[in-house]
Amino acid sequence: MGKKKQLAILRNDPWLEPFAPAIEGRHQDVLRKLHELTVNTDGSLSEFANAYKYFGLHREADGSWIFREFAPNATNIWLIGTFSDWKDVDRYRLNNIGDGVWELRLPADALHNGDLYKMLVTWDGGQGERIPAYATRVVQDPDTKIFSAEVYAPEHPYEFKIKKFTPDTKPLLIYECHIGMAQQKEGVGTYREFMEQTLPRIAKDGYNAIQIMAIQEHPYYGSFGYHVSSFYAASSRFGTPDDLKELIDRAHEMGIAVIMDIVHSHAVKNEVEGLGRLDGSYDLYFYGDNRREHPAWDSLLFDYGKNSVLHFLLSNCKFWLEEYKFDGFRFDGVTSMLYYDHGLGKAFGSYDDYYDGGQDTNALTYLSLANILIHDVNPRAVTIAEEMSGMPGLAMKFDDGGIGFDYRMAMGVPDYWIKMIKEKRDEDWHPTSIFWELTNRRADEKTISYCESHDQALVGDKTLIFRLIDKEMYWHMMVDDNNGIVARGMALHKMIRLVTIATINGGYLDFMGNEFGHPEWIDFPREGNGWSYKYARRQWDLVDREDLKYKYLNAFDNAMVELVSGVYDFQALPVDKLWEKDDDQVLAFRRGDLVFVFNWNPVKSFTDYGFLAPAGEYEVVMDSDARCFGGFGNVEDRMHHFTQDDPLYSPSGKGWLKLYIPARSAQVLRMVKAKPRHKNVKEKSAGTSKTAAKSAAKPGRKKKGE
Repeated sequence: MGKKKQLAILRNDPWLEPFAPAIEGRHQDVLRKLHELTVNTDGSLSEFANAYKYFGLHREADGSWIFREFAPNATNIWLIGTFSDWKDVDRYRLNNIGDGVWELRLPADALHNGDLYKMLVTWDGGQGERIPAYATRVVQDPDTKIFSAEVYAPEHPYEFKIKKFTPDTKPLLIYECHIGMAQQKEGVGTYREFMEQTLPRIAKDGYNAIQIMAIQEHPYYGSFGYHVSSFYAASSRFGTPDDLKELIDRAHEMGIAVIMDIVHSHAVKNEVEGLGRLDGSYDLYFYGDNRREHPAWDSLLFDYGKNSVLHFLLSNCKFWLEEYKFDGFRFDGVTSMLYYDHGLGKAFGSYDDYYDGGQDTNALTYLSLANILIHDVNPRAVTIAEEMSGMPGLAMKFDDGGIGFDYRMAMGVPDYWIKMIKEKRDEDWHPTSIFWELTNRRADEKTISYCESHDQALVGDKTLIFRLIDKEMYWHMMVDDNNGIVARGMALHKMIRLVTIATINGGYLDFMGNEFGHPEWIDFPREGNGWSYKYARRQWDLVDREDLKYKYLNAFDNAMVELVSGVYDFQALPVDKLWEKDDDQVLAFRRGDLVFVFNWNPVKSFTDYGFLAPAGEYEVVMDSDARCFGGFGNVEDRMHHFTQDDPLYSPSGKGWLKLYIPARSAQVLRMVKAKPRHKNVKEKSAGTSKTAAKSAAKPGRKKKGE
């Protein structure tokens, strides 16, 4: 009998060999569970994940209604609502059909579009009103603030124009957004307003994906959508399900993928609105012991060891993919799921920390199954893990021994930039540290790099621009105001973003408004701020005004995004370091035919600064100091640069590229023409790949609609 083939994760990283039993064990756990769940579906996990088609309220072909709920601890269930004057009428009493399933069949005239309803559930020792677990529409009464499920059966439901959408994710450029606070007004924005006002901005900015927060229904607006109550309901505070479908369809028409920020790591504790004690028991969906509540989030934790919970959560993934045509998910709170201690207070300084017996094997199994399912339902789907511990294999294919995510968030990068701004003098910004931080990642896992997300903009924290400029933003952002603090802040803001996107190995993310340096913080209406919406919105007028400097930061972001998106598979090109010198604070590296040069020095500009690069002719394609980006215009962008021969390096195809690089500035150069190699030296391509050379010859790909 042949030797069992070793998993790729172990072949790729010999340092994982001591932990092979744990890695192989988790892999086998998934295979066993996969077989167990699909034994009655001919091995199809997609067929297993159809709970939403069975449970909840559905209209039959003949117009009649059927409603089912999984509530094994219940002794009686009634459907109550506007149709029964909120009373337990016998006509609306469910039947226990076995295996914990309750069912009610009703004629066509029993329910109507817009009717409100709940379940009245009784159990031994108590009773309570509950919103069905599979409710797809939940609304809040504006006066009483009470949530109820709503019958949503419009006469003419929305029909998607784009039946199948293939996202352009090479590279993946994500615009993270929140529907409610995407508007200028002090109030809650809607799906339709976002579609009409914000989507065109995103398309113009060049991003090819949006990552939408707070879609799943949540009782408290200020939770940012992370305390979910109804997992199958799109938040009604932003509009109707059809509104959301039309938004997604419109995004697809613009060539923009739509990724949902999905929360399967925990749930809201509310019992009337949520799943907390749906049938009176404590452990229907969650742990029933001391593991039930998250010690830091004041929320409930799913018991991933139960097949009924897997049925609920896996079906939830499929529901959003099929019913709304989302293009994938960013899974929130993955670190909390992976470890029994939720990763709290743990350093994760060595591999031992990942395999010390503290892994939640049930959660690992669920996440692997979720990725298998998602890519089975839609092979083009994108999955991203919000995970800070760095567990190896998280963003590797399951067949290779990983968990199956396409990407993981590079959560250390924004922390690094904050630390640099807070703790380091400008003179101590060392290129060696910057380059190492941005490129230190597992070669077999793709990441989403970012300077800042919504996390860095919340009250109690600050955006990068606010850390750099602070109160001066209120008084010195006029275009004719030459304030030194603002000039420094804008220069570093541009350089930080450029070096971060230039070193990606997967994708890049920006939170809405940060591309133009949106001032201040995010603070949702709460008692502490008088229930104000002043900081729960985006001030788009700032970037639209010609007399303010925000337009310069936005123009730079546009140029930066266009540059990397104009090179197919930019994220896959090797990052070839050409030069780093901490004394000068100069960094240079190459990707394909592009050379990125950064001078972090706050006071020194360098003339004829030389470093070795592939020999040839170069043109400047981007300059952070250009006047159109709010800089001083000290670089002659139209000048072409030619490398100078050096007998010592000419045989290797390199020469000295000498540039003028002003203080606190960055330049990007493109090779226009490679210099022929020495005839005695075996010819090799000066570029890194055919695709790189091809894309360099065609600087920009046309966007859809051009």
